[in-house]
Amino acid sequence: MALAIDLRVIAAVVYGLAFALLLFRFKGNPLRQLIAGFVCFATVLAWWLTLKPSNDGRWQSDNSKTAWAEVQGSEVTIHNLRNCDYRTELDYTCQWLTRTVDLNQIEGVDLFMNYWGSPLIAHTILSFNVRGEHPIAFSIETRQQIGQDYSAVLGFFRRYTLISVVSDERDVVRVRTNYRHGEDLYLYHTTATPEFARSLFLSYIGMTNQLHDHPQWYNALTRNCTTEIYTLQSMRSQPWDWRILLNGKADEMAYEKGMIATGGLPFQQLKQRAWINPAAREANDDPDFSAHIRKNRPGF
Repeated sequence: MALAIDLRVIAAVVYGLAFALLLFRFKGNPLRQLIAGFVCFATVLAWWLTLKPSNDGRWQSDNSKTAWAEVQGSEVTIHNLRNCDYRTELDYTCQWLTRTVDLNQIEGVDLFMNYWGSPLIAHTILSFNVRGEHPIAFSIETRQQIGQDYSAVLGFFRRYTLISVVSDERDVVRVRTNYRHGEDLYLYHTTATPEFARSLFLSYIGMTNQLHDHPQWYNALTRNCTTEIYTLQSMRSQPWDWRILLNGKADEMAYEKGMIATGGLPFQQLKQRAWINPAAREANDDPDFSAHIRKNRPGF
């Protein structure tokens, strides 16, 4: 990783010097300077477009493995289902589990909205309710290498690959409510029928397998946790809405379209009731964490 960073720094310095030399060479000729600038830009763009995503890398331990699944009739066996036990945000132990799910036992879907800054931007997590078992959560995220931090700006420039994290809620939800600072989670029950929930689950499984076999670049605007949902087979019939991009408003969009259970409440009251941070902190290590964060919430 250090070598790669050093090479990038050297390449940037060489590029800067070459560009400065060309500008000096064509001093007094603005047209040639403009052409030189365009050629330099086109050269970098051509190189950038050749960059290919890869599953090879020195990955952080919480995304060191990618999930994948096998489907046999109504049985889906998920491999590398993540179950991290957190002591702090950065101190944790991860287990990678295998879990078999009977599609006929999937009863519905819940939506988590995760905010950490602007109310216009959120991270979305979908969680599938399995009768008599813990829910299974899917979180489409950036796959970060050791030493990398998330940057929304760098997220436009092929910095990260996508990963489909398949997880227990005590992992993927609890780390955001109990161990990270300044993050708020809201939980809604969707109006999805069991039939649609099963179809959507299989669509997620298909995307998870696709990313496992054929890595893709993350893009902060066009290929992220929310836009990827609307590329799934089960969701392609949904009409376009600007709030798919400014996804901090996705829960409001879902409310207006009747996609989440409201309990008869206006949206703002529903959102206030959907905030789960206090309940999640109270539940913490409780094996019934998922049941606890849903208790007494509208729509559940």
